[in-house]
Amino acid sequence: MSFVVTIDGPSAAGKSTTARAVAEQLGFLYLDTGAFYRALALKALRDGVRAEDAEGLGKMARATTIDFSGVPSAAHVFLDGEDVSGEIRTPDVSEMSSRVAAVPDVRRQMVAWQRALRAKGPLVGEGRDLGTVVFPDADVKIYLDADLETRAQRRTRELHSRGIAVTLEAVREDLERRDDRDRTRADSPLKPAEGARVVDTSGMELEEQVKAVLDLVTALPDCPEGPGKG
Repeated sequence: MSFVVTIDGPSAAGKSTTARAVAEQLGFLYLDTGAFYRALALKALRDGVRAEDAEGLGKMARATTIDFSGVPSAAHVFLDGEDVSGEIRTPDVSEMSSRVAAVPDVRRQMVAWQRALRAKGPLVGEGRDLGTVVFPDADVKIYLDADLETRAQRRTRELHSRGIAVTLEAVREDLERRDDRDRTRADSPLKPAEGARVVDTSGMELEEQVKAVLDLVTALPDCPEGPGKG
């Protein structure tokens, strides 16, 4: 079994940027599970499948092919062969992906795709249920968190940098809705995995949170880039 690091946590806690940086420094594959849900959400929006149509979403998921490049510096997601890396980062897709992720049939399909990537080599994955459901036997489990105001400010800056006009208040309200939905859903609710190390990134710069996670990972003697491996 390949060495696996899982990084779970709520939206805008810094999971994606941290996981990419850690994977790149260790030479691991990078897995963004949120991109899978976003890609399926994009397809649902395109095809007019409603978020309330659990049966339709499950059927669509089974008829869909989603792949992820796994390269930290070029993390592209492919929907039925189409590169949709840019299209999946809009507020509408974000909202839909949170609702799609609450459908049990969809989650089962996603878990199968995500577990298959482990065969390609050591990986750093980020999401909401990696340590609890997808890779419960992961070598290192991290739960990144941050207070709501910090996360709202980060997400607002990110969206503005991509030319998407949003207000801090609107982003804060959206994150609150997603937090509530993610934490209260019946299937795979968002919570720290058993044995996970919780890292609060409130007030941290990116370099600080990357170092905090790297220190936890490389402290293990069996880590491919851990002590005595270099």
